[in-house]
Amino acid sequence: MGEENQEQIEYWNDRAGATWTEMQERLDAMLAPISNEVIKRLGATSGEQILDVGCGCGDTSIAIHEAGASVVGVDISAPMLARARSRSSSVEFIEADAANHKFTTQFDAVFSRFGVMFFAEPNKAFKNLRGALKPDGRLQFVCWQPPQHNPWMSITGRAVQRFLSQPDTKPDPKAPGPFAFAEPAYVQEILTQAGFNNIEVQSYTCALKIANTLSEAIVMQTKIGPAARALVELEPAQRNEALQAVEAVLAEHSSDAGIALDSAVWMVSATA
Repeated sequence: MGEENQEQIEYWNDRAGATWTEMQERLDAMLAPISNEVIKRLGATSGEQILDVGCGCGDTSIAIHEAGASVVGVDISAPMLARARSRSSSVEFIEADAANHKFTTQFDAVFSRFGVMFFAEPNKAFKNLRGALKPDGRLQFVCWQPPQHNPWMSITGRAVQRFLSQPDTKPDPKAPGPFAFAEPAYVQEILTQAGFNNIEVQSYTCALKIANTLSEAIVMQTKIGPAARALVELEPAQRNEALQAVEAVLAEHSSDAGIALDSAVWMVSATA
């Protein structure tokens, strides 16, 4: 694996990979409405060969395989791939950086559920992925719209914001991370420069059930997302205050059916 993505490789093999592995069932259940939609748009058919980029714990790879396709899942996270392999022996999972890995198979489609926003050099990465496609191959992935359109992640982040010191410089919104592809014009630019054609970026919104109970929701929000990263920085006293703020904002959305919050994504498709 190349060094340009080393920061992400270390991140997903440390705390993040362990956390997503621990919470695999909950996260896959929460993301199911989005996963089902993007897999439907992929339209994989029997006999096709599909590359699943950033396959994580294997949920989408397994689902695409069950549709009849042959699937290779690629990820940089060893702990997540270990979980994926434990879930299926019918899908090939490889530990590699899709940004620069030399794929020996030519695929009918490259697919990703939230796995392509973490490339250090996205232009080079997508050129590499286009090179893994057959001449008539296609690309289908899903990425997050801006945080303000994703309250399932952002409302707790805003709740803890007042407890945190502000950075000296404004973070680069296009730096590798969940919202790196939040602007559709930027996605269009990257894919065009990588040589893709017939690029379409379509909005898709749905509610995500983040938990059955308030206590369960608080646990999840302290493990993943902006609030989780923020809480790590705080001293115990401030952390308790911040957790109370998180609980208060989540309680506003609690009902007998659990806690559901809105999400918004871009469904992106293109051809080679």
